[in-house]
Amino acid sequence: MRPTPMKRHLVKSALTAGAAFVALAACGTESKDGANEALGSKAAVPAPVKPVRKRDQGLPGMPPLLDPKDVYAADRPNRLSPVVKDFPSRVYVPNTESDTVSVIDPRTYEIIETIHVGRQPQHVVPSWDLKTLWVNNNRGHTLTPIDPRTGKAGKPVDVHDPYNLYFTPNGKYAVVMASLDRELVFRDPHTMERVKTVPVSCYGVNHADFSLDGRYFIVSCEFSGELLKVDTEKMTVIGQQKLPFDGAMPQDVKVSPDGKRFYVADMMADGMWVLDGDTFGRPTLLPTGKGTHGLYVSRDSREMYVSNRGEGTVSVFDFTQNRLTKKWHLPHGGSPDMGGVSADGKVLWLSGRYNSEVYAIDTRTGAQLARVKVGSGPHGLAVYPQPGRYSLGHTGIFR
Repeated sequence: MRPTPMKRHLVKSALTAGAAFVALAACGTESKDGANEALGSKAAVPAPVKPVRKRDQGLPGMPPLLDPKDVYAADRPNRLSPVVKDFPSRVYVPNTESDTVSVIDPRTYEIIETIHVGRQPQHVVPSWDLKTLWVNNNRGHTLTPIDPRTGKAGKPVDVHDPYNLYFTPNGKYAVVMASLDRELVFRDPHTMERVKTVPVSCYGVNHADFSLDGRYFIVSCEFSGELLKVDTEKMTVIGQQKLPFDGAMPQDVKVSPDGKRFYVADMMADGMWVLDGDTFGRPTLLPTGKGTHGLYVSRDSREMYVSNRGEGTVSVFDFTQNRLTKKWHLPHGGSPDMGGVSADGKVLWLSGRYNSEVYAIDTRTGAQLARVKVGSGPHGLAVYPQPGRYSLGHTGIFR
């Protein structure tokens, strides 16, 4: 997201004034037992192979991988957890400049409700236990919970500078990407009470993804062009590097199905950085298109959809071939940003950041199925529900 004059003013203020935090109110709507229920049953999520043995699992408390060679094995088409199987299918679109969330019925491509939330909602994030959608009201300094069963918003919870939100793979913590505060804030995943604040020296923490074993995660720092490596259990930064491109502005982060590589979208380098997360060595750049922004894995774990916001296209990357195989062009252009894949895997939904619209794209042909007009500045939309046993956050990273 390119800084505006107002954002540059906020950046300067944040650097000089420091982080101010407010008291947190507990939601009290989710229980430990409810979180465990999110893992579902064998009937709902069939294991393609024998689960990895616990001693090989990695992060303590993390549910065993269904397939040690595919972190996305639980995300197959329509394999919904019992927790979400009765939720209505919806697309939730946060409009950053309208302070609203547009709710779209994906069957009709029509807006069925507009929810008023706090100032500058950036992302709609599924909770680890799949029961709640959290709207990140970045400048309103709150999280608005939405019940995906009813579509109704609950009482906002005070959280300072919640640009983005993630959850550790064991469900123990929520991790708030406090972009302007220059902090990673580990919180209780239900009440959002602060547990630990980790100051960072980079600027603009915004997106992340976790390693195959869950023991670390890679974070992009948008405004200083850097990457962080964070120990999940110790909640400490264990690595930091500057991207080898002048003016780099990293965005979305995704791990490969086999966990061997991380991909980092860069809207100024116009491509994806490819990184070995274990060694955290120097990454290489794969050009994809102007304004590379969002990264979304297909339901069969074979491909990744790459939104190029600056040119109105989506590039398709093949994991096995390790190369780009297709590029889809939106008719009449657009500004494809963040989004997600439908439960059946047939539709890619992306927000049109600068066009007050949302795009529905056929994942088999790349054809545009619909353009839906929404509020101003649509950003991190969530397609919900989606397959998976639990959520790692953002607009829907499921395992």
